[in-house]
Amino acid sequence: MIARIHCLALSFVLLLAGQTSLAAQERPALVQVDAVRIEPLKQTRPVLGRIVTKQQGQVAARVGGLVARVQVNVGDRVSKGSALVELDAEPVQYDVDLADAEYASAVADQATAKAEIDLLENELLRLDRLRESAAFSKAQREDKERQIAVAKSRLGAATARLGQYQARQRSSRRNLQDMVIKAPYDGVITRKLVSPGAYVRLGDPVVALVDDGALEIEADVPVEQLEGLLLGTDVEVTIASERRLATVRAIIPEENPLTRTRAVRFTPTLEDLEGRLAVAQSVSLAIPIGAERDVTTVSKDGVIQRPNGAMVFLIKDAAATPQPVRLGAAVNGRFEVLDGLGDGDLVVIRGNERLRPGQPVTYPGAPEAPAGNNGAEPADKKDNG
Repeated sequence: MIARIHCLALSFVLLLAGQTSLAAQERPALVQVDAVRIEPLKQTRPVLGRIVTKQQGQVAARVGGLVARVQVNVGDRVSKGSALVELDAEPVQYDVDLADAEYASAVADQATAKAEIDLLENELLRLDRLRESAAFSKAQREDKERQIAVAKSRLGAATARLGQYQARQRSSRRNLQDMVIKAPYDGVITRKLVSPGAYVRLGDPVVALVDDGALEIEADVPVEQLEGLLLGTDVEVTIASERRLATVRAIIPEENPLTRTRAVRFTPTLEDLEGRLAVAQSVSLAIPIGAERDVTTVSKDGVIQRPNGAMVFLIKDAAATPQPVRLGAAVNGRFEVLDGLGDGDLVVIRGNERLRPGQPVTYPGAPEAPAGNNGAEPADKKDNG
């Protein structure tokens, strides 16, 4: 009898403990939620590109000569018009002096021919005044006309020589200027190709120059992805571990038959990256696939993968309701929802691992959140003893 009483008492205690445990389990679990929303989806595919410049190459000598001085070193930044290399100008100076003397001689010959013509024309005028007198000689007048014609011919020759010597004078002066080889544009010296004492001929390179202020991006884009690229289209590019925007400037109308790609030039925003970029440096571009469209999305943290498919815990009447979903593409930390959810639905994104179907929940900002959480505890902290 006593044993039976003890057994009943123990059963009552266990029943009471079970009811207490059940009541504790039914307390609202504290979770975090996020709303399902509609946002634009632009699917992209990564393509490797490279930094290129609009201007680079070897600076060549415009005249031949002996290198007297090299004014720059590799790595020097130069401005357009600054001196790079000086050639020995002494031989060219002789040519300038000779051209100046020839030009002066031609000017003198032209002046002499003009003076002679003036003199002969005055003598012809005096003869014409004697036309009505006995002293007039027709033969003498004809002789004077022939002399004038010869003098005008000499004037023409002198004028021609003057033009010739003037052109030679300009050429020699230009050669003298070109003895100092100057930078054709702003840039950085990447190679020094001559040293003092070397002889360069017309067209020989003296330095290599890169304009790092006119940088672009070039990428070989597969032909099937060109549909998403139009002139002026903005794409995301990762340069020096930073994300920037780049705009399509040109699509080169030449296709590589081996790779089935075309070169595309992009104009990037490179503020604050001066000095950190180099020609041929690799970059990554996100090339769009197809047109942009609006999609319904859910946070990745709210999705639970089960053997029979993906699901989320949907908040309905302050309780967690399991909801199967069909997902599509990833969208910046979210998934496209193809079926199962609508815009504005609240999905549990924290504390969903231990939720039970129909379990009461509360969350920050809940419309009827009990004061002081009403004993609520995070769902992911339950069952820890």
